Amino acid sequence: MRHAEHVLVKSVARATRQPDEDARELGKLGYAQELFRTIGGFSNFALSFSIISILTGAVTLYPHGLVMGGPAEMAFGWPLVALFTMTVALSMAELASAVPTSGAMCHWACRLGGRGWGWFTAWFNIAGQLAAIAGIDYGAALFVTPLVGLPLTSSGILGVYAAILLSHAVINHFGIRLVAWLNDLSVTVHVVGVVAIVGALFVLAPKQPLTFFFLRTTSNAEGWPYWWAFIVGLLQAQWTFTGYDASASVSEETIDPRRRVPWGIVLAVAVSAVVGYVLLIGLTLAIRSIPAVLNARDASGHDVPAVIAILEQALGARAGGLATALAAMAMWFCGLSAVTWSSRTIYAFARDGGLPGSKLWKRVSRHSTPAPAIWLCVVVAFAATIGSGTYAVVTSVSVIGLYFSYIIPVYLAWRSRGTASEPPRGPWHLGRYGAAVNIIAIVWVVFIAVILSIPDGMRAAKTIGGLTMVLSVWYFLFERYRFRGPVWTTPGR
Repeated sequence: MRHAEHVLVKSVARATRQPDEDARELGKLGYAQELFRTIGGFSNFALSFSIISILTGAVTLYPHGLVMGGPAEMAFGWPLVALFTMTVALSMAELASAVPTSGAMCHWACRLGGRGWGWFTAWFNIAGQLAAIAGIDYGAALFVTPLVGLPLTSSGILGVYAAILLSHAVINHFGIRLVAWLNDLSVTVHVVGVVAIVGALFVLAPKQPLTFFFLRTTSNAEGWPYWWAFIVGLLQAQWTFTGYDASASVSEETIDPRRRVPWGIVLAVAVSAVVGYVLLIGLTLAIRSIPAVLNARDASGHDVPAVIAILEQALGARAGGLATALAAMAMWFCGLSAVTWSSRTIYAFARDGGLPGSKLWKRVSRHSTPAPAIWLCVVVAFAATIGSGTYAVVTSVSVIGLYFSYIIPVYLAWRSRGTASEPPRGPWHLGRYGAAVNIIAIVWVVFIAVILSIPDGMRAAKTIGGLTMVLSVWYFLFERYRFRGPVWTTPGR
């Protein structure tokens, strides 16, 4: 009994000391503890898991995968993307353990390559995040609008979209404790939602034979051969596997971030891969007719999202509506987490002087949250509202921008291995496998950046290319003289 009490006392003492130790470590990197450090390991994982949100990405872009590669897109595309995404996640987790700041990718790139690398990394990350918020919450509006009895018109969807963004801004503004609790609840909603939806589909709905899940079909309007359409269809899975850097973006609010943040990143990808695959099996085997799903209309003649059509055709209007509500709830949680994630990145970059008006965007409210950055996120996301026919383009831009920001510090870390500039390892690292994992991750990101840039008249490529040109001109004319990088950056860099 005394031994148990002794262990409990030691555990409580360590839990009490840990935030102070974390604050001292942050101080060694040159930053004061301004944000509220209350996020535990599960909450850190929950944030990234909520943003990955299998009931958002895999659902809203389900028709894209179905059009391009048919059921086989789900059967083979999802595990393929999950496997290679894990190499990126592992590479990032190693860096998160070494440099546990909210600046995340920007700070990693600055430490490994200099402030110029960090500046471009931060801007690609912010651009990808803001596009992600727009994609997530607009996708949620598509599901919520019919649930609240509004027609799927542009004005109806836009009003619901604005309401969703407003709810996310208000909750994020008034406290990280509430956000952390809701993120924990989000994991339950996602897991229970998948179990309930898949269980209902398997128990109540007629099912296709298992061989249907591996059926190779394509109905793309461009007339592409199957192999190319399948590759373009990988956007469905790759759009889902974004946002796991959120665990790193709340490093300064996480207790013991050198250990908990890396596990949050890796577990978010791993759990999402497994649970998401189960969801895709259930949805795909419940399809009665692919054309009927892709061409579904409501009573007013407006397009119905493919997954809503699958659920209603398989389960009936009432049960299908309930399943749709579960998916919509998960999407709402995903958007909430996305605003948390993006606002912390903007706050950290503004703290280093990287944004116009940095003095405003780095302010912390009396609730210990970066309130101006939070409201900036939702205003920009609303301004970038997705028009008809551009959803795949915006999600492509989000994926490319985010993965550019992920892979730049990974490349710099790989380049520095075995040299004097290699940074000290954190307690979580890949050991002798690190270089090989980094190379696979780099090759994969180059591959997806190319394939996602080509479709839709190369609009995603033009957007990313235009952004890169603007950033380059801006940096070389102004920012290379003004931007000093993180406070610990070597002045000569």
